[in-house]
Amino acid sequence: MNLNRQLDILFSQLANAIGTDGIFLKGTLAIISVALICGSVGPLVVGKRMAFFSDALGHCALAGIALGVIVTLLLSPAGRGKDDLLDWLLPPVMIVFGGLVGLGIIYVRDKTGLASDTVIGVFFAGAIGFGAILFNVLKQFTNRDADMYLFGSPNFIPAVDLVALFVVAIITMAAMYLRFNHLVFASFNASLARSRRIPVWLNNYLFIVLLAFIVNLGLQAVGLLLINAVLIVPAATASNISRNMRQLFWWTIAISLAAGLCGQLISDRVSIHIRGNEIQLGAGGCIVVLSVIAFVISMFLSPMVRGRQTR
Repeated sequence: MNLNRQLDILFSQLANAIGTDGIFLKGTLAIISVALICGSVGPLVVGKRMAFFSDALGHCALAGIALGVIVTLLLSPAGRGKDDLLDWLLPPVMIVFGGLVGLGIIYVRDKTGLASDTVIGVFFAGAIGFGAILFNVLKQFTNRDADMYLFGSPNFIPAVDLVALFVVAIITMAAMYLRFNHLVFASFNASLARSRRIPVWLNNYLFIVLLAFIVNLGLQAVGLLLINAVLIVPAATASNISRNMRQLFWWTIAISLAAGLCGQLISDRVSIHIRGNEIQLGAGGCIVVLSVIAFVISMFLSPMVRGRQTR
């Protein structure tokens, strides 16, 4: 019995013990993990103006997926044990590839002096092209559905990936606890940070590697097309109603958790009936739509908060 199956049994036993469905429990735990992770780093992504950068990392994961499948095929003679090997190899290959793309963007930007959006656009196009060339291997040699990576499905996340999300959540919280002040300082005034002997370049590179972990391991839960929204929208919402960086941090986490859990609940309890067919709502889509609705509401609350600030 492989590890993934053993973990599935463990989650099922835990769900039975608390009187709920195993699939729903896994989805809820995945969403809580992603909300905590993205809520923690979202303020820094917004503060550093890295929304386009995180989006590029997400789309570069297409190439990482294709590369992971090719590596699996090369290491699995005659396709024996292919799917089990893919479960183990795909996440690290995606993370390494995403990290290298992120580091490459920063290196080329610093080396050429080009604007960040220009360099990101070049890498974005290159990774998408590479992924388009090789993405057919996913259909031809595996039983994986591309929609799983594009839109995600928290309820059907593999147990191994869920455990990996727990690990990333712990790493993210530890990194924010140890480096948050330095990262904030460097994002708002790099020159002053250097004068205080804060290693700006080291913090920037560590943050990029952390983003690569988050984006690539979050794909299974919320999907490639939605991970960037989960990173950006709650932080943008919180910035409208926050008075300082501390409030921004905690409001972002609270909004991420609220949107995630409410989106999961709506997806589980609400369905659309069309011509006798019952259509279940996608959890990832519900989460992002709720986040955007919260952002719109925060726009109207923002003048009240700022008015209170000036008094």
